[in-house]
Amino acid sequence: MTLHYQLDGPEGAPVVVLSNSLGTTLSLWEPQLAALTARFRVLRYDTHGHGQTAKKGKVTLSQLAGDLLTLLDSLDIKKAHFCGISMGGLTGLWLARFAPERLLSVTIANSAAKIGEPAGWLDRARSVREEGMATVAAGAAQRWFSEAFRHRSPQLIEPLIDQLARSDAEGYAACCEALAEADLRHEIKAIALPLLVLAGEQDPVTTVADGEFLQQQVAGSQLTIVPASHLSNVEAPQAFNDALIAFLLNQEARHAG
Repeated sequence: MTLHYQLDGPEGAPVVVLSNSLGTTLSLWEPQLAALTARFRVLRYDTHGHGQTAKKGKVTLSQLAGDLLTLLDSLDIKKAHFCGISMGGLTGLWLARFAPERLLSVTIANSAAKIGEPAGWLDRARSVREEGMATVAAGAAQRWFSEAFRHRSPQLIEPLIDQLARSDAEGYAACCEALAEADLRHEIKAIALPLLVLAGEQDPVTTVADGEFLQQQVAGSQLTIVPASHLSNVEAPQAFNDALIAFLLNQEARHAG
């Protein structure tokens, strides 16, 4: 399988990988691109079964992580900083636990060591296979954004919802099944990489309590609460970017020292 990807920013700069949430594409990270590419080489990609990356076979969390490792190998990127949101964050936790030699640091945004309950994910997978993506898309804005942001910025929300509605139902369902099986709660204590946790103050999907659990389990990790709901990089891009870039620059300074 070949991942669709995009590289932006100066050649030779440290690489930051951005990994998407369920139901989104690499365009999710547009609010971060200008700020990050001022100092970093930014690698974005469409997750298995999303956007321009085809779905092939059963999807698991370890496979999602392995897809990225294969992409890094193909681009001859030995090590990179990683930032993932929601499902992308869970992918980052797997990499931090089982492939730490490939990462310089990890930022986990609006995610958890276990997201939701298996029955809910399996029900959603069954629903989109039988009924298509319209039902999921209809309720996405309420899951992704706060009420205030929905009223304030419909022009930012509508393209994301339209893209979700046009997503491949089988690719989406397969990733729902991967999330149903994914549970790293008993693994994350072994993570030794620098870790930043970003939690959305109003996130109903992966709560502040989920972020606090990650911080408590991973020694030396940091927690920043962002004034947003689930897609905090879109709802509160300035706060998100400030926290992420400060963390990355601190890690770069440590490596240089």
